[in-house]
Amino acid sequence: MADLLLEAKDLVKQYDTGGDEPLEVLSGVSLQVRTGEIVSIVGESGSGKSTLLHLLGALDRPTSGTVTFRGNDLFTKDDEALAAFRNRSIGFVFQFHHLLPEFTALENVAMPALIQQRALASVEGRARELLDLLGLSERASHRPQQLSGGEKQRVAVARALMNAPDVVLMDEPTGNLDARTAEPLHAEIQRLRRELDQTFVIVTHNASLAGIAGRTLHLVYGTLHRNAPASSASAGA
Repeated sequence: MADLLLEAKDLVKQYDTGGDEPLEVLSGVSLQVRTGEIVSIVGESGSGKSTLLHLLGALDRPTSGTVTFRGNDLFTKDDEALAAFRNRSIGFVFQFHHLLPEFTALENVAMPALIQQRALASVEGRARELLDLLGLSERASHRPQQLSGGEKQRVAVARALMNAPDVVLMDEPTGNLDARTAEPLHAEIQRLRRELDQTFVIVTHNASLAGIAGRTLHLVYGTLHRNAPASSASAGA
């Protein structure tokens, strides 16, 4: 069985709305993610999917509960240490690609390494390899406004892979793509898992995208439910 990579235990997230009671978005969520698997999380709009992904990626802190990464409790770290951890170990892909318009595709892909104060010349080869891996080698010098929606999202995936993260977290990565454009991205995610043993956690309402996962977890009113696994991948939830 693959190594346990990421584990959440009893995550609760509440927001102060100014009323008598806080708004509870997550109510004791627990799950495990193992190296090399694809896990999808589905649920109705407002069910807390994005909130859960933000906690797993240490973009936000829980009201209570823990997230451990390779056995280390993330939220014992201060904000500066968490930022360094995210840059090193987590790749993010969001519904909106968030590419920087003034930079080329190559420069956008290289950005996570540039944040580490590494020179572009020293990381350009890696960025080009990723663009080639995702079928974008001829788009390296193009800026975002010169790319199609599917190409922009593939650049965002390449950027997420730039620092060879342990896990890529995806929040509705095909939400702004039509089915014809989204399907090739689904295939790329499967290929990256197969060829690179890359781990993915994908929040989506897209049944086709959820279907590529080894496990699909359902978030309902802030609690997580597991259905039968779609493959032999079998980390606990």
